Amino acid sequence: MPSVMKTLLLNPPSFEKFDGGAGSRWPATREIESYWYPVWLAYPAGMLPGSRLLDGPPHHIKPAEVVTISKDYEYVVLFTSTVGFNADLRMARGMKEQNPDIKICFVGPHVQIKPAESLLASQDIDFVVRGEFDHAVVEYAQGKPLSEILNASYVKDGKVVHNESRPLMQTAELDELPFATDVYQNNLMIENYSVPFLLHPFVSFYTARGCPALCTFCLWPQTLSGHAWRVRSVESVAREFKQAHKMFPQAKEFFFDDDTFNIRKDRVKALCKEFEPVGFQWSCTSRVHGDYDTLSAMANAGCRLLIVGFESGDPQILKNIKKGQTIEMGRNFVKNCKKVGIHVHGDFIIGLPGETKETIETTINFAKELDCETIQVSMAHAYPGTELYDQGHREGFLAGEAITDEGGHQLPHLQYPGLSKEYMVESVNRFYDSYYFRPRVAWRIVRDALWDGHERKRLYHEAVDFMKLRADRRRVAKRDKGVDKRAMITVPPGPGMGESQGA
Repeated sequence: MPSVMKTLLLNPPSFEKFDGGAGSRWPATREIESYWYPVWLAYPAGMLPGSRLLDGPPHHIKPAEVVTISKDYEYVVLFTSTVGFNADLRMARGMKEQNPDIKICFVGPHVQIKPAESLLASQDIDFVVRGEFDHAVVEYAQGKPLSEILNASYVKDGKVVHNESRPLMQTAELDELPFATDVYQNNLMIENYSVPFLLHPFVSFYTARGCPALCTFCLWPQTLSGHAWRVRSVESVAREFKQAHKMFPQAKEFFFDDDTFNIRKDRVKALCKEFEPVGFQWSCTSRVHGDYDTLSAMANAGCRLLIVGFESGDPQILKNIKKGQTIEMGRNFVKNCKKVGIHVHGDFIIGLPGETKETIETTINFAKELDCETIQVSMAHAYPGTELYDQGHREGFLAGEAITDEGGHQLPHLQYPGLSKEYMVESVNRFYDSYYFRPRVAWRIVRDALWDGHERKRLYHEAVDFMKLRADRRRVAKRDKGVDKRAMITVPPGPGMGESQGA
């Protein structure tokens, strides 16, 4: 049997407290720490005996430590991001200086969008893989010539070569992949992963890839995962669910981190039939299209919480971003969730095309009307590779290319006539204040803390961070040059907050 290269699969610590790689759809440094699992890297790690999945940020591993660790490996697969790309190049340089023979492959949306530019940015990158990279990076480790690996791009004789694209994996191929949770058990500490609106510790994995929705701002369906919805079989998901329940007795819940979990009613109900006998809590992403019957089945099967992207309370803005839903659908969906006892974490965005001072107020009022258990309010960001980014260039509302500052903190970079970036930053603060400082919401938070010591401790730390962050953002919004500082506008800033990734 041919030897396999000793491989390090790396979710890099591009910045301190950076949640920006193989599991995060909104790459940024978070003041209130929040880390998603590096699910994408887990699959090739499971296919390569002797490999290691190293998730730097949640395990507080510094860049210099990563370089030192890499000396024991022949091959590094690094999941990069637009935000962290330059920092990741510095890490790659350190690895090559230490071991000139080490092979380095970059994967992730950034190199998929800009494969040639990425390769030409540094000779330290031996090749990149566009799109789904599971099998491509494994084939290289197994000795397959680079010229024969689909989805690979590399430099040969001074010219960038793009190999043919690989067809997206379908159900049979997805079922053949190893379980991500097996790789977690051998490589990660699940206690290090915390998302404020999820129970701690939690474990997340995918039941499907892709999302047919056409939201113009959403990064992954337009890059890494694609719009084609491809599912694992019900049997495969059920086996991982039941196995992980035994494997991680300390876990409080599972989270299905699909782009959108509840796309097809019959599949959701079939999964629920498998989950119900296990008697364990789970949460997932959701669109507002689910009906009462489906939600009831989910609740009976242990569903605790849904992350839902409402985005705006203005009907025209929803049309502008191709959301594919209406305000009334959102209202009915939340009413049905409350009837069956499922909590809702609502995602809202300030600064989408068509935003005005009036539509901001409409969205704030809509959020209060829905009265979700928790909310996330983000400033709109146009990531390269999205339709929103192209639209911003075309229509002139992309006010700057810089998505983050030098520390990975997101900066406001969209601006509209009569609606300054400073006003939108201040509106985020006002949104949170008017939502969370209502008596009914404050009591809801206190009530949860009274009955759960772990929740009480977590909420105390979040509250301290929230009040500090709130004060910092207010100072930033009032400064003339505030947008050039750490604006801190899309990090999770309140009780039960997390990265905005609603479906």
